[in-house]
Amino acid sequence: MAASTPLLTDELDIVIPTIRNLDFLEMWRPFFQPYHLIIVQDGDPTKTIRVPDGFDYELYNRNDINRILGPKASCISFKDSACRCFGYMVSKKKYIFTIDDDCFVAKDPSGKDINALEQHIKNILSPSTPSFFNTLYDPYREGADFVRGYPFSLREGAPTAVSHGLWLNIPDYDAPTQLVKPRERNTRYVDAVMTIPKGTLFPMCGMNLTFDRDLIGPAMYFGLMGDGQPIGRYDDMWAGWCVKVICDHLGLGVKTGLPYIWHSKASNPFVNLKKEYKGIFWQEEIIPFFQAATLSKDCTTVQQCYIELSKQVKEKLGKVDEYFVKLSDAMVTWIEAWDELNPPTKSSAKLANGSA
Repeated sequence: MAASTPLLTDELDIVIPTIRNLDFLEMWRPFFQPYHLIIVQDGDPTKTIRVPDGFDYELYNRNDINRILGPKASCISFKDSACRCFGYMVSKKKYIFTIDDDCFVAKDPSGKDINALEQHIKNILSPSTPSFFNTLYDPYREGADFVRGYPFSLREGAPTAVSHGLWLNIPDYDAPTQLVKPRERNTRYVDAVMTIPKGTLFPMCGMNLTFDRDLIGPAMYFGLMGDGQPIGRYDDMWAGWCVKVICDHLGLGVKTGLPYIWHSKASNPFVNLKKEYKGIFWQEEIIPFFQAATLSKDCTTVQQCYIELSKQVKEKLGKVDEYFVKLSDAMVTWIEAWDELNPPTKSSAKLANGSA
């Protein structure tokens, strides 16, 4: 059977954060080579990172980030994969697919290589169903449909802003779970894609993720993590909670399920525990905060929503720890930097002002 023609080659960037040579791209070559890559090099900027021949890419290290953003570079994490969100900011494409360098090509139950990017694109180009759950999961997939009792008025669905993929082999567990189940591996391949219902939060993992940059890009900030910060490994989850609240407000959808990648290696649970320690306590306050968060009707753009959310973070979570005051300021800096590199178009500015 002939390979399918790659979709959206001129409309999608692949963002990869890394501290090492990108040999893992060799196995992804059949799927990634037609696309443009944005590589965000973390750690020592004097180190040279090798990228296999034949890939179209741009690479940014910490010196580049400082040069491009100036003082606003303070909002981009250092020594943490959260630095990947700089790639989202400099991209000029409509869609982003981001993947970690320890994620390999997985196989489906028939033994065929999974083209993760192709499945993400299918997810994001079809609508979501956040307002009413379909028991056959994604009704827009081939071989599925809306079940009896699904309101016809809701069958048009909502635009899909995020496609969240999963992992075979090493599951995305927190440090306590890793310590208790050091040998656990995910071997369950579930052939399903579903929309996360409106009003429901989820833990977003950034290692196999696609999103519509035009619809939700400015909210995809991975926070302040890593070097000089009291917390790590909450970068993607922070972004996911902010994104979900804003998607719910703006009537956008988030899908999870297929595609799977093969997560090749487990990170050190003791190192992870040090990074996560405060977050494990704080999330008991963070989750109720996001569950209760509401945005005013005046917030019609992602930027407006995000700035309003940052004020609530400062006011409510600032009482939990001083870190959240710092984080809320960084959220504002991120939006300022985003708008500098991505000036709003006239039509979106008009929309924000409420005029047609």
